[in-house]
Amino acid sequence: MTAQEAIAPAPPAPPSTPTAGGARSRGVSLRAAPGVEPPEVSVIVPGLNEADSLAELARRIHLSLDGKRAYEILFVDDGSTDHTWEVITRLHAEDARVKGVKLRRNFGKAMALSAGFQRARGEIFITMDADLQDDPADLPAFIAKIEEGLDVVVGWKVERLDPQNRLVLSRIFNGTVRRATGVKLHDMNCGFKGYRREVIRSIPVYGDLFRFIPAFAAWEGFRVAEVPVKHHARKYGKSRYGLERILRGFFDLLSVMFLTRFQRKPMHLFGLVGLVLGGVGFLTELYLTVLWFRGHKIGDRPLLLLGALLILAGIQFFSMGFIGEFLTYQNHKKVDAEDLPIREEIT
Repeated sequence: MTAQEAIAPAPPAPPSTPTAGGARSRGVSLRAAPGVEPPEVSVIVPGLNEADSLAELARRIHLSLDGKRAYEILFVDDGSTDHTWEVITRLHAEDARVKGVKLRRNFGKAMALSAGFQRARGEIFITMDADLQDDPADLPAFIAKIEEGLDVVVGWKVERLDPQNRLVLSRIFNGTVRRATGVKLHDMNCGFKGYRREVIRSIPVYGDLFRFIPAFAAWEGFRVAEVPVKHHARKYGKSRYGLERILRGFFDLLSVMFLTRFQRKPMHLFGLVGLVLGGVGFLTELYLTVLWFRGHKIGDRPLLLLGALLILAGIQFFSMGFIGEFLTYQNHKKVDAEDLPIREEIT
């Protein structure tokens, strides 16, 4: 068998039949081969055109974890146009603990992480970037924190080696996130994070909301903390971080605030907005009615139309709140007992 065959997805097989080379086809569970210890830790590394850094990154992860934990390294090629996949294939041939997933095209980091999470077998997931700015020597610190009882551990780059403009934007962004979410982390956007498997099972990852998983986790009652990590200057390639990404982050923050505060009580948001708009519209029309009784002409006043529009908008927001409550109720009727947020139980 060639290295390419070993790492590429195999043809569909029955659930009880392992596929070639330890890979699996869609819908088939990954099972450890006889005599092979299943991993405790899954290191998930999404990357786009990072071929130059992967071999060194894999070597440093091995140095950090070898002999300390059973682990696997899961590289996710997010539609690279260089020879990233060939490098992953070679690394797998050299060490079967290195796994690979290749997406059909560049879908973005959220999809790459989802692919890695779905295929990871460890009880502890650790995500890190492929550009060598995260230091694999910090991996044991993440593992130790989770084994102490934490559910999510976020890296804190105490001394960041980034351009000044990026540092300023990052400080503004993280300060805003701390105030908006109440989660006191220095760097919510850091890609170096550790999770207990249960956290990822409980929180969907989509769009660009992956960077806010700690905020979602804290809202769901999981224990979140941070650990200081070393940060290195980028060695290969160039950063894709810019103002556009910051703007997307702020839009995502609005989504997080809505989803965490109102996903189970949408009427509290839509009802309040509807009440304010409808109330202002009603007062406006009441004022015009008083003027009309006093003999003033009101038919050509813009306030007449504005008041009517505000009342209609208020009714629409109330309607959205009722629909949201109905959907929330229907969804919670289907909640399985395994999905309840129970940390411990005595029976």
